[in-house]
Amino acid sequence: MGQAGARRAGEPRRPQRQDAELGAAVARAQDGDEAAFAVAYRIVQPGLLGYLRGLVGEEAEDVASDAWLEIARDLGRFRGDGAGFRGWTATIARHRALDHLRRQRVRPRPAQLEQDALELPGRYSTHEQVLESLSTARALELVRALPRDQAEAVLLRVVVGLDGPAAARVLGKRPGAVRTAAYRGLRRLARRLGADGVTDGEPPTLGESR
Repeated sequence: MGQAGARRAGEPRRPQRQDAELGAAVARAQDGDEAAFAVAYRIVQPGLLGYLRGLVGEEAEDVASDAWLEIARDLGRFRGDGAGFRGWTATIARHRALDHLRRQRVRPRPAQLEQDALELPGRYSTHEQVLESLSTARALELVRALPRDQAEAVLLRVVVGLDGPAAARVLGKRPGAVRTAAYRGLRRLARRLGADGVTDGEPPTLGESR
């Protein structure tokens, strides 16, 4: 089994190799280094913006701006490493996105697939094909059409790059539930994107709690 086959469904596509750099930049920024804050912004912003685009669409940049104002204001209160900073900023961004949705009276669009399609047996796990497409605007629109729990799990795991426990903390859920939601979301996306006949991973253990 190749590297793609060894990777389990619902997990981020690649490790966050910049987390050490991010953690160091955040520490310097907390000491007042504005250039270091700019480094932290450069590392975090792409994933954060992708996450917000999946939640609020074209308003993502405005919501991200609001989130970064709060991040800058409360930076001194953050405690943790680079991976922790990703989760902390994602939590702030999520709160601002939900506030925005409430103000605009926007609700997520219902998924186009019936629940029973989710349970159909198949000889694929969909991971690699979906992840390769998630950077496109069309894919983000498809993510927005997923049920809310699946959309957020996919965005946090794949786009922001959080691990299961970190994504669970952002969403206030158990890691196993988030991993299962991400897996189911990826399966739905794969059907929409035409990625079938694939055997590149195993489904999650539904009882997983880690």
